Amino acid sequence: MKSFVSYYKPYRGLFYFDMFCALVVSVVDLAFPQILNFLTDGLYTQDADVILRSLWIVAVSLVAMYVVRYGCQYFITTWGHVMGARMESDMRQDLFDQMQRLSFSYYDKNNTGDMMSRLVSDLFDISELAHHGPENIFISALKIIGSFVLLMTINVPMTLILLAVTIVMILFSLSKNKKMRAVFMDNRRKISNVNKQVQDSLAGIRVVKSFANEDIERRKFEHSNLEFLDSKQSSYKIMGTFQAGNNFFTGLLYTAVLVSGGFFIAGGALRVTDLAIYALYIGIFVAPIDVLINFTEQFQKGFAGFKRFLEIVRTEPEVRDKPGAQPLKNVVGNIKYSGVSFAYDEGTHVFRNIDVEIGAGRTIALVGPSGGGKTTFCSLLPRFYDVTAGSVSIDGQDVRDVTLKSLRSAIGIVQQDVYMFGGTIRDNIAYGKPGATDDEVVRAAKDANIHDFIMSLEDGYGTSVGERGVRLSGGQKQRIAIARVFLKNPRILILDEATSALDNESERHIQLSLEKLSQDRTTIVIAHRLSTIRNADEIIVMSADGIRERGTHEELLEKKGLYASYYNMQFEGLED
Repeated sequence: MKSFVSYYKPYRGLFYFDMFCALVVSVVDLAFPQILNFLTDGLYTQDADVILRSLWIVAVSLVAMYVVRYGCQYFITTWGHVMGARMESDMRQDLFDQMQRLSFSYYDKNNTGDMMSRLVSDLFDISELAHHGPENIFISALKIIGSFVLLMTINVPMTLILLAVTIVMILFSLSKNKKMRAVFMDNRRKISNVNKQVQDSLAGIRVVKSFANEDIERRKFEHSNLEFLDSKQSSYKIMGTFQAGNNFFTGLLYTAVLVSGGFFIAGGALRVTDLAIYALYIGIFVAPIDVLINFTEQFQKGFAGFKRFLEIVRTEPEVRDKPGAQPLKNVVGNIKYSGVSFAYDEGTHVFRNIDVEIGAGRTIALVGPSGGGKTTFCSLLPRFYDVTAGSVSIDGQDVRDVTLKSLRSAIGIVQQDVYMFGGTIRDNIAYGKPGATDDEVVRAAKDANIHDFIMSLEDGYGTSVGERGVRLSGGQKQRIAIARVFLKNPRILILDEATSALDNESERHIQLSLEKLSQDRTTIVIAHRLSTIRNADEIIVMSADGIRERGTHEELLEKKGLYASYYNMQFEGLED
């Protein structure tokens, strides 16, 4: 609750005035029966002339009162919602910022569709709760307490009967409330599963269609969709019992008033006119109870959404700046892995006790079977994951002692699986250096041998790449990704099978560009095409058992070990 209330702080002025307007609305509504009582028992018992002379004062006063109520109601409806929308926006920003901070390990375990659900639909319900919650509770409490006090002034025994029925009504509501909380949380989980299924299916739509598996995807979606439907039906059944039960008790309230009123009138303890005023206050007493009953559904939805919101916001990133971390400055590029071990899950080690030293400006290549830990080895350098044991250092500084921003700014990465952001080709190249000039973007594209292709397009650098770069070939996307790194111009390069998606001719051009980029920079290359790493200063052969071999291309061939067997398989004995 403290976390929720903290989002009101920037809008305290709006909130307090909203509550003031709610107070005015409540006072006006409570005043009308009293005004009616005053007129029927006082003014309207006078002579006709007195009544007629006073009517214009009554009319002007009532109109003025309702003009004020109109203004207050307008503020509540308009600016109250604006306040809720602003709070929703703040929460969404905080949630997105937290998602940017979370480590790779979090995304390894959680689905994008679920996070989208928390970012969009959950926060909408929270916004409605933020606006209507305090306002509904405040107005309803004022009206219930105010009307109850005024009812006591009319007839105490009758009001106590009313209170007894109301207490039973509250106990019934509380019992149903517990069940509603559980079912609305289940609603959130089930709609999240629907979003997961949609995101998964649409992201892989080309694979779906290439295998003609549309029916399978439809059945998978139907399953999660029907689960959500079942959950919604359960919630509606509970809501039906809840609302119908409370309407029944509302009917009992009116019944109690009419029966007890008749009893007290017969005994001379109550006047008929008092019963009429009493009936008006009953309406004011019951209306906010109905509001609170209806608000319960909204509260449970918002409460469930806020709990899911906090689950992410309170998640501590596994990889973050340590207190007192300093920026990594004047990077030379000396890299050292000392006794490094790593495991994604406890007990499942990718490798143990790795010792590797890479001098500034040197190029090392990592080769070996898939699952041998090559990509993981590289991921430890920019701290996408932290080592389980040992240390990784750059220029003698442990990477855990420097700020993440400065560390990752010093490292350029070209991955096998290239991601293109929505937007233009220029936007995607400039991602390597936000604020880059057009000349810098063009120079980077030329270095990556993609400039001529871009200029052959109708819109040139302004050409849209489509979602995930769907309008570009694999090789074109790879070269744009390489252009990003040219533009970033880092001291350390990681090339994770950067030429794997290219045809032979493109690979030749790109290899020349990469060799140019690698000059005087420390470079780590992951490659399956051994032809691309012949000139590496050192080749390290990794497997599930750790480092198996290391040396230059010629030295490893002479050893006739694992590297030589890979090389012969690719270039000499492929057909055999």
